[in-house]
Order: sequence, then C-alpha cells, then structure tokens
Amino acid sequence: MKLTTKGRYGLTAMFDLAVNYGKGPIPLKSIADRQNISEHYLEQLIMILRKAGLVKSIRGAQGGYMLAKKPSEITVGDVLRALEGPIGLVDCVLEQDPVECDKAETCIMRLVWEKIRDSIIQAVDSITLQDMCDEAEKRKTSSESYMYYI
Repeated sequence: MKLTTKGRYGLTAMFDLAVNYGKGPIPLKSIADRQNISEHYLEQLIMILRKAGLVKSIRGAQGGYMLAKKPSEITVGDVLRALEGPIGLVDCVLEQDPVECDKAETCIMRLVWEKIRDSIIQAVDSITLQDMCDEAEKRKTSSESYMYYI
C-alpha cells in the first residue's frame, strides 16, 4: 500500500498546524514554505480538510488556518480518511462501502486483506497529532525547526 501525495502532504500540513496550535491562524504560505509544499496544492488539500471539519479558516489580514479540534482529538486516520478515502488494500475490504465480488464467501485472500486492513486501521487510529508533536519535541535539537517530511 502506498499513500498518495494528498495523504502525505496533508498529514504534513496538519502536523504543522498542530505544532503551531494555540498561536492563532497560520497563513497557508507559512506552512507551504516551512514544509516545502506547493501553496496551490496545499490550498486544495486544506479545502478538503476544512470540509471534513478538521481545520477552520479565519479571514482577514491576520487570517489563516487552524485546527478545528485539539491535536489530541485528531488522529492520523482522520486525516488520511479525509484525503484518501476509506482504508483498505483492495476494493472488496474497504472499511466503508466494500465492493462485493462473486467469490467473497470462499476467497481466502479476503481474510489476508481484512487482517492487513484492520492492522492499518488500528495503527492510524491510535496516533494523534499530539503524539506526533510529542515525538517531534523529543527528537528536536536546539538548532532544528519543525520541518519534517512524511
């Protein structure tokens, strides 16, 4: 399984917002510059995350974006589902609206795909943006900024 840039860059942007949580709205340009992501592409991702209720926008000269919830209340799974869709390696075991096939009842591979899907779901739903911030803080040296590539 491989994430698209939507998932990777979107999670990176959400991490940046989490690191800056409580500092007021963050301009998109600041996130784009810090994380080396195209501002135009980031705009598209932020709109998806806003519609999903994960970020909110503040208009005006001092405007920008901020998390809609505390970093401890947003999981990696929340972000990935908003940007990538339901989790699953193959269509027949998607966590939402799986595609039924003729062999569903007898397919041994389905068991494998379900176990992998369930493991992925457990992992991504157990990590919050706050967990990521805490880990980044542990790894940070005095000369580093919070520029991370996911």
